[in-house]
Amino acid sequence: MKKTILPTKAYDNPDFLHGHSARYLRVLSEFIEPEERLHKEHIYNTIVFFGSARTKSVSVYKKAKRMPGENPEKGLIAAKGYDACCALSKRIAEWSNKIKDPAKRFALCSGGGPGMMEAANKGAFKAGGKSIGLNISLPFEQHPNPYITPGLNFEFHYFFVRKFFFLYYAKALVAFPGGFGTFDEVFELLTLIQTKKIQKHVPIVLFGKAFWDDVFNFPALVEYGVISKDDLKLFRILDDVDEAFDYITKELTKLYLK
Repeated sequence: MKKTILPTKAYDNPDFLHGHSARYLRVLSEFIEPEERLHKEHIYNTIVFFGSARTKSVSVYKKAKRMPGENPEKGLIAAKGYDACCALSKRIAEWSNKIKDPAKRFALCSGGGPGMMEAANKGAFKAGGKSIGLNISLPFEQHPNPYITPGLNFEFHYFFVRKFFFLYYAKALVAFPGGFGTFDEVFELLTLIQTKKIQKHVPIVLFGKAFWDDVFNFPALVEYGVISKDDLKLFRILDDVDEAFDYITKELTKLYLK
């Protein structure tokens, strides 16, 4: 008698799961699985750090060859941002660790890669705090840094799902010198707050006055009539770790800890 071979169940069929028709299932998986892992770690609040994947610390930058077209003086400004990012992340993680209720603590969150993302995770690591890495599969630049908390290193395929996790749990955002990806995330959040699609108050710090004033003329947007003067109050451009730390922790205490 011929032995009956049982057909493969749909959820065990890799050809189907990786095919066109199952894209919706893959998208749902990227929503559901990270959320489950975050909740297991009692993470409901994050402070998101953005910045360039290419930036190195001052000590490394001075030894490295600069990129084509890079102005060494301005490259050094970005490198100082790396060191400031690490210092600020460490201080915030130390502050968060002192919050008695684990569910009310603030985990540091970065894009999980090198550069400023590494600096953010490194600072939290030095403080013994939890930090998240929201990686994305890219053909270059992106690879997980070694300072992400085990179990909180995520790898996304879909950019829009990754964006969701950056913003959904975010209670504050700090943006250091960066490129297109940094601008994308910052302006997306500003747009969502400006249009009131996000109702929560999210303190936003653009760190590094020389960089942000050089790259963007925000007051000119008001002069051209494309944003209102009040929109400039949605963020602060700061240049000092102590000032950024005091502003962020004061706002978070007022909004979420009282």
